[in-house]
Amino acid sequence: MLLKNQVALVTGSGRGIGRAIAQLFAEEGAAVFLTARTEKELAATAEEISRNGGRASYTAADLSRPDDCERVVAAAQRKLGTIDILVNNAGHYGPVVPVEEYPLAEFDKVIAVHLRAAFLLSKLVLPGMYAKQSGVILNISSLSAKAAYAWGSAYAAAKAGMLGLTRVTAAEGARKGVRVNAICPGPVIETRMSKELGAVLAKKMGVNEEEQLAGFLNGLLQGRAQTAEEIARAALFLCSEQSSAMTGQSINVDGGVAFY
Repeated sequence: MLLKNQVALVTGSGRGIGRAIAQLFAEEGAAVFLTARTEKELAATAEEISRNGGRASYTAADLSRPDDCERVVAAAQRKLGTIDILVNNAGHYGPVVPVEEYPLAEFDKVIAVHLRAAFLLSKLVLPGMYAKQSGVILNISSLSAKAAYAWGSAYAAAKAGMLGLTRVTAAEGARKGVRVNAICPGPVIETRMSKELGAVLAKKMGVNEEEQLAGFLNGLLQGRAQTAEEIARAALFLCSEQSSAMTGQSINVDGGVAFY
């Protein structure tokens, strides 16, 4: 098992990519602490992990609130022990509108749940990692951090900010035993966020949802979407000793779109 005796905190783990990461990490021996806004989804994920022989605990939280970030880390440490792995995955897309129409309150909300939460959670877990001279932080960024798509300014800005945060935290932690990397997924169309975004984009473009999706996927070298499991496999690699010489990197799992 690649993560035996490790404690992993995975945010946004009630469904989608976060759920897939949590399930795979548990299969690989980690005790997993789950958090998201919907307790029902967290309970279902935790129950499935336990049914398959893994160990999981959870608490519902809104990570756009600093107090909730502190509460989540405290609960994870209390229930499972010192956090060895932090996966910053929580987030939402926000309004699908041009910059000049983007509501400031919504912009701040998207930044808070993606970028500020990743900063706060990293800040909270780093002292424990530094104390034992080991730890991994993985930030789930996005292809949107590297490629330009209209009508998603806050999401793109937040995800690009996560790459800057990744590099700085990696630079600070490298000689203290802590590795920090990021994944930039392409379209994972099985997730609720992707389906909702696709429906909105199709309506704005005046095409049906199938046409919108086909046109987007045609721009990928592989011509297909990525799966949550594929993202989880990349996450496992970056959070295990298999990637022990990698830090400060952003890895594209996007079917061939961005090349930096």
